[in-house]
Amino acid sequence: MAEAAAMRAVLEAPGVKGLEVLRLPYDEATTTNEKDAVTALIRRIVVTASDPPVTSAFSVLNLSKVAELFSAWRRGLEGVPPYYAVKCNPNPALLGALAALGAGFDCASPAEMDAVLALGVPADRIIYANPCKPESHIQHAASVGVDLTTFDSVEEVDKLRRFHPRCRLLLRLKVPDAAGGALLDLGTKYGARQEEVAPLLRAAQSAGLAVSGVAFHVGSAVSRVGVYDAAVEAARAVFDAAAATRGMPPMRVLDIGGGFTAAATFQDACDVINSALARHFGDDLLPGLQVIGEPGRYFAETPFTLAARVFGKRTRGEVREYWIDDGLFGTLCCVHMENYVPRPVPVLRRRAAGDDDDEGDESETHPSTVFGPTLDSFDVVVKGYHLPELRIGDWLVFHDVGAYTTALSCDFNGFSTSDMKTYLAFSSV
Repeated sequence: MAEAAAMRAVLEAPGVKGLEVLRLPYDEATTTNEKDAVTALIRRIVVTASDPPVTSAFSVLNLSKVAELFSAWRRGLEGVPPYYAVKCNPNPALLGALAALGAGFDCASPAEMDAVLALGVPADRIIYANPCKPESHIQHAASVGVDLTTFDSVEEVDKLRRFHPRCRLLLRLKVPDAAGGALLDLGTKYGARQEEVAPLLRAAQSAGLAVSGVAFHVGSAVSRVGVYDAAVEAARAVFDAAAATRGMPPMRVLDIGGGFTAAATFQDACDVINSALARHFGDDLLPGLQVIGEPGRYFAETPFTLAARVFGKRTRGEVREYWIDDGLFGTLCCVHMENYVPRPVPVLRRRAAGDDDDEGDESETHPSTVFGPTLDSFDVVVKGYHLPELRIGDWLVFHDVGAYTTALSCDFNGFSTSDMKTYLAFSSV
């Protein structure tokens, strides 16, 4: 019942309401799981659509997956509201779905704040989680009522004093051993060191700014989840330092950042965090503590699937070489930027009866290279991957391509993902 209510809220959300939302075909014999269902939907789109025919790459956003992930977050980290990191994927339907489910938002720029506010999200559900901000951006946050931000330098304190004096601050902390198993160690760029904490607290106090709590980020796509324990322990030390600073009001907010994935390690991370919170903050000294998180890829990665069209082919002995209309400068930039391992699923367009070019047997495969559309030789999606014989007009499907994909793409060579269509889908299963 709760799942049905959540899905109804998503379908009525700004960014979703009024748009066509396709039902995933779980009723077909070939669809035994979620990814099979999405592939089956893509097959329907590219094979049966004819008015007009689909001739360029597109994505599918599975809204049911978003609702499922939100429910899993609430079970795993009860009482810790997620503030989705917009930078990961700013798709309006994804933002609207998360807003309808009750998420807050981690924004790093005026454009991201405006995108969220345009969906009707109140400003108090936004954290300006950028420790170093241009002055005009701080002024914009003040003008739209975003009153919670992060900092990690005395210089930032001075800017906030001048341009947003009513803003509440979270001291961004450099996490101990943040590089342990992270795809990207954010501590190389942001975060106050232990010896910098006391001077920063004094600077904020002298400037008349309220330090409401502590923020940290253990790094992107963390696999060694034990790092959360060390981070929570370090955060508690900052709370204690603030409490020992004369005249400083008690801090009430702990932002545990991101680093979460939708893989099996998510529950492991939840277990470590819950245990660490109980051990380091589970006393009577901190009543009313609010803990929040900043997941990005956790919500964005798995709900998105890419379908790219084969528009070129070359045969060299046993090897087949194919060109598709998306690549490493587009959605599939995640191959290079995110260590994404492509496992393309072929979807063959309908063959006409008596077609002389119908190679037939899909069970026979060939070592294949798949190129993106640009002229750059770097634009190789996958090499040596076994695929059945494809023709121009067939499609390759890439699952789990929603995190740091279109958000990091560019218009190199005039190929752009900015106009790529996203089909919305859901399932009642």
